[in-house]
Amino acid sequence: MSADAHHEQPHDYHLVDPSPWPAAGAAAAFILFFGLILYMHPSTLGDGLEKTVASFGFWIFMPGLLMVMATMWVWWRDVIRESNVEGHHTPVVQLGLRYGMMLFIASEIMFFAAFFWAFFDASLYAGEAKQVARTAATGGVWPPKGIETFDAFDIPFMNTLILLLSGCTVTWAHHALREGNQKDLVRGLGYTIVLGIAFTALQAYEYVHASFTIGSGIYGSTFYLATGFHGFHVIVGTIFLTVCYFRARGGQFKPDHHFGLEAAAWYWHFVDVVWLFLFCCVYWWGG
Repeated sequence: MSADAHHEQPHDYHLVDPSPWPAAGAAAAFILFFGLILYMHPSTLGDGLEKTVASFGFWIFMPGLLMVMATMWVWWRDVIRESNVEGHHTPVVQLGLRYGMMLFIASEIMFFAAFFWAFFDASLYAGEAKQVARTAATGGVWPPKGIETFDAFDIPFMNTLILLLSGCTVTWAHHALREGNQKDLVRGLGYTIVLGIAFTALQAYEYVHASFTIGSGIYGSTFYLATGFHGFHVIVGTIFLTVCYFRARGGQFKPDHHFGLEAAAWYWHFVDVVWLFLFCCVYWWGG
């Protein structure tokens, strides 16, 4: 449907055309998680088959991952086309997209709240008499005995500065767009992407040199789940901003029509705030 045909509609809402991508995404996600479960739980099909099952699971997981990424690519390509070419993203539709992004971030807040709940429950009640198994595992103290934690003011503090600076650069890019400054828009997004990559690299370096693993009791599991999922969100946010970077270079954002960039900036600020809580609670207070 052309933009002219769209404006002839008697309403401002976008009635989405039938699409194969929801079903394709669901099938790809099923394959991905089926392979991941086999890889992470190789004893599921019986003893003595662990190596075979793990290998089988890995080679199911990888095609599933590629299928998920391909589905994301073509689905979001269609959304961009609906906005820029077909003119479906009216002010009313953009408002709905903003509400949807707000609800998505709210769900993400509750997702991380579960990890913080587990961490504080374990750390504040490490020696609770009723929790016999926990007391035996932690030695009644937090951090548990035998766990050598990270220095909060080493790599974690550097990563904190990096993410805070990246929050400034993405805000700079957003304000540059609103003022019609294409050069600073692209520059700000580029700096933010570089900072996101730097954060991920330092986080990976920290993991490689850690003295404990995800299997090191309750501390290891809560630490790696919380920081690991945050790291995953940083990678997703970096990809999100990279797409916005190339769209910005192509002139696809306008001062009054740029929800894609706005959503990326909201997501990135959310990632920043989560890290501040992780730094203060897990690295500093809990370490």
